[in-house]
Amino acid sequence: MKDNQNLRQSEHRRAPAEARLVHYVALLLISLDIVPPCHLPLKPMQSSPSPVSCDEKPVSESSSNTELDAAEYAKIPQLVRDVVGFEDDSNVLTLTFRVVVISTIFVCLGAFTGQLSFFRTTSASFSVFFIVLVSWPVGKMMEQLLPDYRVPLGRFSFSLNPGPWSVKEHVLIGIAGNAASKGNWATYLPANAKIYYNIDMNHAIAFFFGWAVSIVGFSFTAFVRQILIFDPAFIFPVSLQQVTLYRTIHRSTDVQANRQMRGFWCICIAVFVWQFFPEYIFPMTAALAPVCWFGGRNKTASFVGSGMGGMGVLNLTLNVSNITSAIITRPFFVQVILFVGFVITMWILVPIAYFGHKWGSPTFSVMSNGLFTKNGSAYPFASLLTKDGQLNQTRYDEVGLAYAGAQYLWCIFFAYAAFISSFVWMILFAGPQLLAAVKSVFTGKRVHADRLSNMMKVYPEVSPIAWISLFSTAVLVLLVIVLKGHVYMPLFTLFVALAVGAVTTLPMSIVYAISGYQVDVGYFNELVYGYMLRSPGASRHPLGQLTYRIISGNVWYDARDLIEDQKIGHYMHIPPKDVVICQLYGATIGIAVNYATMLWVLSTKLDYLREIKTDPNGEWTGQELKSYNTAGIQYALVGPWNLFADARYQPLWYGFAIGAATLLLVWLLDRRFKGPKFHLWNTTIFFSNMSKYRGNISTGPFTQFILGTVWNFFLYRYRYKFWKRWAYISGAALDTGFNLNLIVIFVSLGVAGITMPTWWGNDAFSVERCFGRVKRS
Repeated sequence: MKDNQNLRQSEHRRAPAEARLVHYVALLLISLDIVPPCHLPLKPMQSSPSPVSCDEKPVSESSSNTELDAAEYAKIPQLVRDVVGFEDDSNVLTLTFRVVVISTIFVCLGAFTGQLSFFRTTSASFSVFFIVLVSWPVGKMMEQLLPDYRVPLGRFSFSLNPGPWSVKEHVLIGIAGNAASKGNWATYLPANAKIYYNIDMNHAIAFFFGWAVSIVGFSFTAFVRQILIFDPAFIFPVSLQQVTLYRTIHRSTDVQANRQMRGFWCICIAVFVWQFFPEYIFPMTAALAPVCWFGGRNKTASFVGSGMGGMGVLNLTLNVSNITSAIITRPFFVQVILFVGFVITMWILVPIAYFGHKWGSPTFSVMSNGLFTKNGSAYPFASLLTKDGQLNQTRYDEVGLAYAGAQYLWCIFFAYAAFISSFVWMILFAGPQLLAAVKSVFTGKRVHADRLSNMMKVYPEVSPIAWISLFSTAVLVLLVIVLKGHVYMPLFTLFVALAVGAVTTLPMSIVYAISGYQVDVGYFNELVYGYMLRSPGASRHPLGQLTYRIISGNVWYDARDLIEDQKIGHYMHIPPKDVVICQLYGATIGIAVNYATMLWVLSTKLDYLREIKTDPNGEWTGQELKSYNTAGIQYALVGPWNLFADARYQPLWYGFAIGAATLLLVWLLDRRFKGPKFHLWNTTIFFSNMSKYRGNISTGPFTQFILGTVWNFFLYRYRYKFWKRWAYISGAALDTGFNLNLIVIFVSLGVAGITMPTWWGNDAFSVERCFGRVKRS
């Protein structure tokens, strides 16, 4: 046997160098799943793998399960069956000391990074994939290093190292970290108070306001769990992607996992280093504008080609913050819808308004989300506000109506269309599931008997008393804050805000569950609040409107994130109580970090946010905060009854009719023609994307669509094994590298006030070198 082995080795050494090179390259391509083995001209060498036929069909992991009990698997989508495991051990470790320690680290890091994005024009959310990938070796290290010592605390005693590092511990760490990584919407209130009204809110009030709003969002997940968690039709694409990563890591051999980790860190470090160029050294790479370059100093060419205050035609970006992992995490049909919406708004409607002088342009800048007087000057909202939060009617009669630019007006129009579309979509496309869930409440009969739901029966649900207690505590805190007059909002509007949030959560969550796209609900909430202020003596302060918007809107955003992670717990067979505990822990710790981060930004970037200074990269604009203040002036201070009395605002009402009628047409087409898959033509996503304000940055969508087509169409369809192995890791590395770079730049360069000298790639007038561009309002 030894002689035969030596003979094979000598034959391999005698092979021509070129043949060996081709052989090793082929093996590399196979190992990366770029091509299947049958497509490569492999010579039969002793060390090569066995030939694989292209005619062989891969066996689905769940095929044996489906044969055992077809009824349990019939309603589970094939995509879910290919990703999720159907075996469970209820004795596997969940809540441990390791989970608490590692979660705390990622909760703080994620809360800091996520909060920064509230003040920037573009950003990448703190990647949960980073948490997943980095927490895994940290957990393994703690398993090996910590002693098996039991801390004596009576009934709360625990072991430092209770056993092998488990996949359920890993998932709970990701869930806790993700609960804190989105930032906290409630910080918009003290931030706007400082920026626009120079009001310093009491720290305790601001903190407990944020905590209470977040807890209300937790409570609202109880309303939708029975539908969205247990119905296998609602797959939550982002949840599935995370499940794939968890299971890949814990099923893989050390060699496979290490290769993925090396790939992650290589991409992450490369992005981290590269981001110093678009963010600091070479800002021109953030917006490559070929139309501007060929047009020279022509004003029209600069407006058409600029991605910073212009249409962004053919404008490309090499800044990861303008790209993000959305090119991978969103299904391709969603990316097509988003790009079509962007083209219509920025490449069709904007030039019609700008060059055709339509909808008040150029008196009211089409690229501004601010407000104007009739002659086009900035609207003096501060002079209209009395000390007790009322409208100075005498001054208002002098100033007149608050006018808005064309882009901001159609943002409102399409937001109305998206809002009503979500409810119509829920009724027409999800009606049967909702009806069955409602019936189960009265009959006590379980609606879902699929394999996943049956497996979760061994774990008790969070009790209704616990949900009610959480909700009652949070509402009580909000009630005290409102009664004390700290947030300028009338008391009765608090209960309306809670009711609107509860009604909105389900339809918006359904859209997110099937697409991974978040629908904004703010404009409708503002409309409702504005009409409620016609009551005598009601405060008209814009901050009151923002408070209402946060309560009625943020509860849905929080509920969306929480229900998504609860779906991961469902897929990974984790006790629901443990999932909720980790979410509560992450959110509570995260809120403190969110608030501290907000104070830090205000102390270092306040001049940019107040537009006293202009950020040359167009990033620290606080455009979201400005939009909220604009809405507060329109709907609270001026009032919708004044706005919609004007001919410019009256057409906005038709947005509701357009949203309902368009979706009804799609539903009828879907029932008549099954081939074109009309059910994917989601009008809620389409209208919601068209309602997005893009006056500051329009350079990302074109690049996103190109890269999204490569990743989620060509690679997903034709190189699925490669996509499955590397897509999520690459996306995680993109977002993680950017966020780490953002932290370093902010902490080291930003705080120190170090700026990059101007040079050819960092022009003082226009970093994109669009020299005919007119400064945006």
